[in-house]
Amino acid sequence: MCGSTEGTGQAAGQRSGAGVIPAGAVRAPPASRGVPAVPRLQRGQVRARGGTDGSSGGEPSDLIVFSNRIDSVKLCAGHAGGAKVLPSPSNLNYSLTHICTLTWTWNPPENISSSCNLEYSSDIVINGVPEDRREWSKSRFRVTDAHLNEEMRLRVRSECKNDNTSEPSPWVETSLLPKGIPGTAAVDLGCVWHNLEYMACTWHRGENASSDTNYTLFYWFDGLENPKSCSNSSVDQGIFECIFSLSFPKDRRTYPAISILIRGDSEEVRPVCASINPSTLVKPATPRQLTLSKISDRIDVEWSESETFPKSCLHYEVKCCNGDLDTGQIIASERNSVSIAGIDANSKYSFRVRAKPKRECYNSHLQSDWSEEKSIGEKRDSTIYFVLIITIPLIVTVSTIILLVYLKRLKILILPPIPDPREILKRMFGEQNEDSQSSAKDDPMNAFDRLIIEEEIHSLILTETSESTNAEKENR
Repeated sequence: MCGSTEGTGQAAGQRSGAGVIPAGAVRAPPASRGVPAVPRLQRGQVRARGGTDGSSGGEPSDLIVFSNRIDSVKLCAGHAGGAKVLPSPSNLNYSLTHICTLTWTWNPPENISSSCNLEYSSDIVINGVPEDRREWSKSRFRVTDAHLNEEMRLRVRSECKNDNTSEPSPWVETSLLPKGIPGTAAVDLGCVWHNLEYMACTWHRGENASSDTNYTLFYWFDGLENPKSCSNSSVDQGIFECIFSLSFPKDRRTYPAISILIRGDSEEVRPVCASINPSTLVKPATPRQLTLSKISDRIDVEWSESETFPKSCLHYEVKCCNGDLDTGQIIASERNSVSIAGIDANSKYSFRVRAKPKRECYNSHLQSDWSEEKSIGEKRDSTIYFVLIITIPLIVTVSTIILLVYLKRLKILILPPIPDPREILKRMFGEQNEDSQSSAKDDPMNAFDRLIIEEEIHSLILTETSESTNAEKENR
């Protein structure tokens, strides 16, 4: 029990001749459901299937705006196991607008009873893997982010919710195939929103891209009439960077998503799309005009407030270091000032400040750089103590050695040693013997005179010895 398949696709097929499938033709359900088979679709066409998988179809014709459409189709309401199968939605269209926003729409199935509570389920498949399925709703459109660097299939089906005797329709789907050579698209894209004033994005060249490949960044957000290209770009050691102005009224707390498209200078380079939430990329500017004042045992630290952030949307961290140490105490502050009590009057203190966005205002984990370091107070010069510790023991040691040497010489002068007569005589006789021997060799004529002198000396010694012996006896 199946009706005929009608629509502009069938009419066009009749006009074009047998065996030719015109653009927009749709493959009917399988013959097991009572619907005759239709020849294989050509590239760029759309097929309707009853399974959860599908095949690739159309290819986007432009990077900025393009569309693909399924012509009006009426599928028969066949029977599968006694249950009626609804026709698939018709006129499936998709368009890529605002560089990276994919909008797709469809119409209800034809020849559906007005009493049918018709709802639709849509699904996105990226590289064959279902990514985002929206369950049943009455909406006949869907807006998603485009994946230009990957194969992307879009599909939708219908169901009559108040009719328990019918089954959901087959999926009707279409595909977006990536252009360019795989591996040439920009990679490692990262962006930072600096001080709510400008956005800086960086990326690397694709692994299969040539070394002379250049990229251009386009951006768009709700509020811009047309996408804009980023002209302030640079390349440094293989890292591409582009900076563009991005600011909103100061009292604004919610921000639109930023769509970014990066494409190369040739058709061989694959484009890549990204949608970023700027509130997660906020990085405040470094606090400036840091001033320090010392009052008694307290130090007051103050810095200028940000002119671009709303009030109460920033909090601060103050790093206090004692002396020249890099590690110190971190003090949190909700205002642009802080007071530190209980300081040492004889110590030197240094301070640095950085700003962090509050979570109730921005969902960002970024923080500003540390401010320039400022110091106050005077610390004791440890160099003097070090020099004293080294020099004092050295001076004491040298003085002791000098004193000992001096005292030894002084003792010799005050108490000279008493000479030993025996040593004197030995020296005398030794010298005389040496002199006599040398004289005897030199002058044999004076040898007799030297013998006479030696005898006189011996007699003198004997005389002194006998006198000393007699004196000892008398004393006894």
